[in-house]
Amino acid sequence: MQLKVNEIFYSLQGEGANMGKAAIFIRLSNCNRNCWFCDTEWQSGLEKTIEEIRQEIAAYPSQMIIWTGGEPTLQLNEEVLAHFSDYYNCIETNGTNPVPKGIDYITCSPKVGVETLNKNFSFVNEFRYPIDKNTAPPAIEDLPKADNYFLSPIFTGLEKERHELNSENVEYCIDFVRKHPQWRLSLQIHKLLKIQ
Repeated sequence: MQLKVNEIFYSLQGEGANMGKAAIFIRLSNCNRNCWFCDTEWQSGLEKTIEEIRQEIAAYPSQMIIWTGGEPTLQLNEEVLAHFSDYYNCIETNGTNPVPKGIDYITCSPKVGVETLNKNFSFVNEFRYPIDKNTAPPAIEDLPKADNYFLSPIFTGLEKERHELNSENVEYCIDFVRKHPQWRLSLQIHKLLKIQ
């Protein structure tokens, strides 16, 4: 059993409800969307066995894995997750596919409409909508239930070395949250701190 892995690294979760927690990030290759604001190069990767992945992550003290991408549901399944059941498994998904059993924490950063989200999920731990000044999230009442509803202002400079806050996007999100207090602001502090 192999996964195509773009990168594995150890860092702090930079956004959402788990912000600031140390975690092992396993970025899986491939995606079924091509978003203009995507900040990751998800096309490339190396085939790694489960044993190779486990050996690599054993060096890190955290028991939290964040499966990210690309779109991790294109490769991740219950059989794979069974090999990582001794970890707290989180996923960051675009919402295009249901999440396999074995995931403990679901972050959905939707790239699909509410109909698809309601088909794929009855509950997620957090929605994290990437927002620019020209977009608005759907009404919370139309979404599956969640513990947290975040707006994440889209940065400019998509190259890792050039991430910059877009002040118009931030002001738009701040104003939206003031008017709709069920939503919360989530800045990508890993970009501001320039950590991976």
